[in-house]
Amino acid sequence: MKGEALFWQQCTQAVTDDGSIDAQRLMDLVIATYRVHESNYDEIERSVETLLRENHVLRGNISALSQAFDGQKKLFEIILNNLPLGLSVFDADQRLTLSNIRFRQLFGLTQEDLTADATIADLTDKMRGRESTKPGRRTGRHSAATARSSSLRRREWLMDDGRIIQSMVTILSDGSNISIHADITEDRRAAERITYLAHHDPLTGLPNRIHFREQVDATLAERKPDEQIALVHLNLDRFKSINNTMGVSAGDKILQQVAERVRASAGSENTLARLGSDEFAILQTGKQQPWNVTALAEQIRRELSEPFFHGEKQVELSVSMGIAIAPEDGEETDILLKNAGVALSHAKADGRKRERFFASEMEAQMQLRHALEADLKAAVENEEFELHYQPLYDLSQRRICGFEALIRWNHPVRGRVPPMDFIPLAEEVGLIVDIGRWVLRRACNDAAQWPEGIKVAVNVSAIQFSSSDLTRDVGEALVAAALSPSRLELEITESVLMENLSEVLPILHALKERGIRISMDDFGTGYSSLSYLSSFPFDKIKIDKSFVNDIVHNKEAHAIMHAIILLGDALGMRVTVEGVETAEQLALLECEECDEIQGYHISPPRPVCDVPHLLSLPPKNGGVTRLPKAKH
Repeated sequence: MKGEALFWQQCTQAVTDDGSIDAQRLMDLVIATYRVHESNYDEIERSVETLLRENHVLRGNISALSQAFDGQKKLFEIILNNLPLGLSVFDADQRLTLSNIRFRQLFGLTQEDLTADATIADLTDKMRGRESTKPGRRTGRHSAATARSSSLRRREWLMDDGRIIQSMVTILSDGSNISIHADITEDRRAAERITYLAHHDPLTGLPNRIHFREQVDATLAERKPDEQIALVHLNLDRFKSINNTMGVSAGDKILQQVAERVRASAGSENTLARLGSDEFAILQTGKQQPWNVTALAEQIRRELSEPFFHGEKQVELSVSMGIAIAPEDGEETDILLKNAGVALSHAKADGRKRERFFASEMEAQMQLRHALEADLKAAVENEEFELHYQPLYDLSQRRICGFEALIRWNHPVRGRVPPMDFIPLAEEVGLIVDIGRWVLRRACNDAAQWPEGIKVAVNVSAIQFSSSDLTRDVGEALVAAALSPSRLELEITESVLMENLSEVLPILHALKERGIRISMDDFGTGYSSLSYLSSFPFDKIKIDKSFVNDIVHNKEAHAIMHAIILLGDALGMRVTVEGVETAEQLALLECEECDEIQGYHISPPRPVCDVPHLLSLPPKNGGVTRLPKAKH
């Protein structure tokens, strides 16, 4: 119809004025119209071709995008299902819309449980565990109303197999939520372990100092007006020597045994803690004091007096204790702990192996003691010491055969400080090793200037055996002074052997093999002197001056002296008698054929500069022919 209308339009245009049709005009119009339409057809064909090409490209792009989408979908699923964390998404109606494999594994769910319409409530009922209800943690199911009140919540689940699952829930504005779920079992156990270690001693399992302070704080806060609270501070005497001689591992084993014995003595009603390496503390409440804490201290001492064993090795320990009682000795933790520590220091200063109750005057004494300790450390650094020498007199040769080195401290302010005031302190604070090493070197240097036949005797502390390499120290002192080992004599007391006989004996044998002479000092004052004489071939025994005082006028004292001299002779050991102060004592000892004497009758200790003068003095005359032997 469109073409016919166009033809009639062309015919109208070809009509002349007289009403006839101009055939040529009509033909021209038709041809022109054809040419126009022919051009349009070409354009249409070209457009169609273009559209076909573009459609082909578009289909290729769509196919590529589809493939890429499939790849992204697979990648998303791989990532989703290989996440180390569980992931879940719930819509505003709390229905599951998305989850991964880890989510199912964490909560023990099956694939069938995770249907498209599964709700949080449905899944909670099917979980192999329950939600934790620890105080301070939000619990329960989330509703849309509560969801809008918070954007982030934490939930924890305790599973039937012991695992702990933590869920971090992000709640969106429309009430839907996205949750990340993690197994925090190991992290929680590690945190609990850290918390435990922060409050307990890992070696013994006892509360540590921090926990003990918390317990004391709480106990003092809850103390009734008529209630007394006792705090006992315990310290094992000379325990460091066990670590030094037997090793730290052996020391730890013994500490565990100590903890068990003290735990049994303290009982469950009292609080026991380990404050440090060899320090413990007990808090005793609800008891009549000081009677019950005294009984507790005695019980602990009895328990710890029994030998300890590490393999076949037997170790004996003693304990010192300081006791403070609230409210008399303090109503605050710091004060009570300090006062118990002050009482403990006094117990150790008084000879160890005992307990002391805090008294107000102790604090002033401790301040003086701390000042003395500071001065003693400075004295070691500044070498404020000097040696005095007391002669050893050979009765058969009637001459001085050697000298005992005795330390003196010349304090710039205090003046001359007696050895009895600073030697025990030096042993307690560990300075005796440095002091003993200095004495060895100085004594050897001094002796090297004396005549060849004059020896020097040096006292050695038990701590020097356990806390230093005594053999090396002695060797270095001899080499530095170019002194013959045969001119050095080391004096030890029974306490050295009591500390740890099995460890001390090899050191003594090594020293003796080098030609150094070994003497037992203060013989007869201990409990086991005779047994120790059989354990080591001493070169000499020195009889304590307490046996000398009455030998002239007391037959029993004379008889004891006679027996000891005979014992030394029978064992092939020289005998030196200390504390000889009169000619009568000297004469009697000459009659008993004693080997050596030492005492003020010969000479008091003198500075090294006086040694040449002492060596030049004439022999002492004891009047042997005028004093008969005592009858036995």
